Amino acid sequence: MAPDASDPTLDALVDAALPHVAFDGWSPATFEAAVRDADIEPALARTICPRGAVDLAVAYHKRGDAAMVAAITDADLSDMRFRDKVAHAIRLRLQVIDDKEAVRRGTTLFALPHMAADGAKLVWGTADAIWTALGDTSRDVNWYTKRMTLTGVYSATVLYWLGDDSLNGQATDAFIDRRIDNVMQFEKAKAQVKANPLLKPLATTLEKLTAGVKAPSQAADADLPGIWRDTNPPQ
Repeated sequence: MAPDASDPTLDALVDAALPHVAFDGWSPATFEAAVRDADIEPALARTICPRGAVDLAVAYHKRGDAAMVAAITDADLSDMRFRDKVAHAIRLRLQVIDDKEAVRRGTTLFALPHMAADGAKLVWGTADAIWTALGDTSRDVNWYTKRMTLTGVYSATVLYWLGDDSLNGQATDAFIDRRIDNVMQFEKAKAQVKANPLLKPLATTLEKLTAGVKAPSQAADADLPGIWRDTNPPQ
């Protein structure tokens, strides 16, 4: 089970780890140093973070998501087009990062084959947090496609941002706008397919096939990426 990101002891461990991450990455050495510097009993630290520094890296990412959501909530987005709201949310997610090297090291960690699932889940969580904060109410297959698309945009943006040395991140800002443009072109193409009488039967078939796809519930399966619900159960 993942550690509780709101745990003050976990928060103290993350803060203590950050000065060491630049030198040792999210490694056992960093975890040991964080436990020592935060003056926390090793047994308690291991209870909170069974995977050591990996759990600290996860907590650091989730802390950024929480800060982004707070910033989105405080921002006045009423005059923005929806595409601009999404772009602004991505920029806010980058702005709340207080340690670029920690993100760089985290990206390296979660690129490892045995950590790829954790990394994918974290980025999906960021995309979900953005859509939820912006008021997305979709509960069908669109719930997935929105998050899947934004996951790709955010992942590419972070990689670009890590290598961006332009003034005030202007190159990253332009990169975000280009990626959002790509997404809008894709959405336009989807609309054209639905409007094309020759392709309408295909679109209708796809809609029927995906009609049983529902967003995760808030109950026991809330931690799953999604479930399939049969809209026509046997009688």
